[in-house]
Amino acid sequence: MLPLAGLKIVELGHYIAAPFATRLLADLGAEVIKVEPPEGDPVRGWGSAVDGNPVWFSVHGRNKLSVTLDLKSAEDRAKLLRLCGRADALVENFRPGYLERIGLGPEALHGVNPRLVIARISGYGQDGPYRDKPAFGAIGEAMGGLRHLTANPGQTEFPPPRCGVSISDDLAGIYAALALVSACWGIKGDPAAKGRIVDVDLVSSVFSLMEGMLPEYGLFGWVRQPQGAAIKTAAPTNTYPCADGKWLCIAGNSDLIFRRLMTAIGQPGMAADPRFANNALRCENVAELDAAIAAWTRGVPAAEAEAMLEAAEVPCSRLYDMADCATDPHFRARSMVMEVADPLLGRVLHPAAPFRFDGVSPEAMLRWTGPAAGAHNHHVFGELLEQTPESRDPHAGQKDA
Repeated sequence: MLPLAGLKIVELGHYIAAPFATRLLADLGAEVIKVEPPEGDPVRGWGSAVDGNPVWFSVHGRNKLSVTLDLKSAEDRAKLLRLCGRADALVENFRPGYLERIGLGPEALHGVNPRLVIARISGYGQDGPYRDKPAFGAIGEAMGGLRHLTANPGQTEFPPPRCGVSISDDLAGIYAALALVSACWGIKGDPAAKGRIVDVDLVSSVFSLMEGMLPEYGLFGWVRQPQGAAIKTAAPTNTYPCADGKWLCIAGNSDLIFRRLMTAIGQPGMAADPRFANNALRCENVAELDAAIAAWTRGVPAAEAEAMLEAAEVPCSRLYDMADCATDPHFRARSMVMEVADPLLGRVLHPAAPFRFDGVSPEAMLRWTGPAAGAHNHHVFGELLEQTPESRDPHAGQKDA
């Protein structure tokens, strides 16, 4: 059995953050009812599609029941309140104050279910001077301190790049999922306990990753600057160019690994050099080390260099693109990449859930792929709300896909 089996969640999510939180919870076995507007979640219009069916949504909406409601309609708002009356938690990522304006704020929700946990995800949080400002994921990266760090040192002609995915939305989703489960645990077993409100925002989620930078600034006035592919506190750790135009990430941080690395690249003298005897000294002389390593990698294709360093037990990896991930034997052996049947797309590749439980295979955690908008209206409103024991499983035929 999946660990969150029996946990009932209503998702009022759109775009990325809240749906990502509920995707994780659904992968863990929670019953997630995704409430979409009649035209569907706007993220369904993002990216590629097959016969009008969005490819990303196969993953983004997996393991969820999809219903459509028009929250501007009093009748549909009443349906939502009925859903929340049987739920353990609700996850939403509207701008602060929106649910209150349409009569679905915490007071109304707790009126039908005093034990409901309400997880609210927003750009800046439910209070504070920036509460009402609009925000998307890029703003979380910018204000949370991450985008400042993604530039190459001294480079001013190009803006610092984003990491390539909506990292602040995903982080907020992870934190919301963790906080939601924590809040549910906090009231478990106490019949008098009241539901909690969880407040997660994009900016704080990114800011939480800034390691020791805040205390360093408070104590010493230090502001960490962009470091490119290197790490200021460990050496040698960098990404190096190879003979075939590809890149190799090498982490030779510890003293023992450093010596193995320098021997493997034909520099045993540097391995014994007292200037590189420990990490602190290597950080002081990192430019010379990086130059020597890069001189070696430039003469060797990436895969060959990787194999040589792996033989020497030096942590390293080529920079994988998605083709590399999809075909890598380790990804496949651990079912990190799974081929599943999607009724809307055909055979499609899915990433496994990023957690493992003994006795539960990765395949068992993927119970069905993202459905069409409103695919479960009849099941949810015609059967599930009635709580009849004979309520059928709308995905019984897909579980073994």
